[in-house]
Amino acid sequence: MGYPDSFEGFVVDSAKTWTEYHKSELKPKPFEDHDVDVQIECCGVCASDVHTVTGGWGEFEGPLCVGHEVVGKAVNVGKEVKNIKKGDRVGVGAQVWSCLKCENCKNFNENYCPHLVDTYNAKYPDGSTAHGGWANFIRAHEYYVFKIPDEIPSHEAAPLLCAGITTYSPLVRANVGPGKTVAVVGIGGLGHLALQWSKALGAETYALTHSKDKVEDAKKLGAKEVILTSDEKWAEKYAGKFDFILNCANATDKFDIPAYLSTLKVGGEFHLVGIPNAPLPQIKAFAFLANASKISGSHLGNHQEMDAMLKLAAEKNIRPLVETIPISEEGIKEAVTRVEKSKVRYRFTLTDFDKAFGGK
Repeated sequence: MGYPDSFEGFVVDSAKTWTEYHKSELKPKPFEDHDVDVQIECCGVCASDVHTVTGGWGEFEGPLCVGHEVVGKAVNVGKEVKNIKKGDRVGVGAQVWSCLKCENCKNFNENYCPHLVDTYNAKYPDGSTAHGGWANFIRAHEYYVFKIPDEIPSHEAAPLLCAGITTYSPLVRANVGPGKTVAVVGIGGLGHLALQWSKALGAETYALTHSKDKVEDAKKLGAKEVILTSDEKWAEKYAGKFDFILNCANATDKFDIPAYLSTLKVGGEFHLVGIPNAPLPQIKAFAFLANASKISGSHLGNHQEMDAMLKLAAEKNIRPLVETIPISEEGIKEAVTRVEKSKVRYRFTLTDFDKAFGGK
């Protein structure tokens, strides 16, 4: 058996063997009228993948195929699909389905649909399993399949489908633009894109990092100034400075959060898109009183934001900094190990899927 009845992907069996991958047959959901099948050209490696396979975000049932920054060619489209045709170069991110009927979906918040289906480690309403993009094919609802602008190479487009939208959406929902002052915390896989979005949207943009060796990178990516949070009392100089802080760091559980809140203007927001395995530190209510500051978070973005983000990336030449690795057992092991140790600047994309899987 093979496509279209089954796919093939690299899978992990358990969190105990999170660096060990092998090929396995994958059974996709039944093909329906609004579905699109994508033959995968390349797929990003996201920290979310590593949090999942290590068990950091909870237990999972193996064998599991992860990967949710997919770029490839549409090879089969359902008869009700309107905006995707066979042969289109398309992308699939970290969500493949929602009901499109609930109040959240009707209000362009389908990324918060209570019935949403993540790209992997998730079940459809009929009990079918969603499989990720470290595979030869992926099947998704047309609403979660996006045309990739010609200007963006596939290996650079891949990280935009998760890291890109995760950082773009909260900025535009916070009305970031000219006249706003934004700080991006954590100059890594998420933060290096957030700096570029913030600058492109017209905000005065600052980078907050504890790593001196990232200062020059941050400046090149759009930061007006780089603030070293490793310096004692760093926050005092910037009290009341920022309208919006986008926290892209993975170590928020170790932060002195009141120090960050103190740098916000009245009503300012400390927004979380970096998600550590550990809980946030305890914080007293008094930390919010001096400036009516807020802590918030978000999940991905909606369809319209994804389209707008890809258009902006094409027009403004915004690109992730990407290292490519051919997909294989050893290639995946290297990628997940280095991501877990934060030894990448700043994203990985797995490539050479045609060599690993052959044609149909």
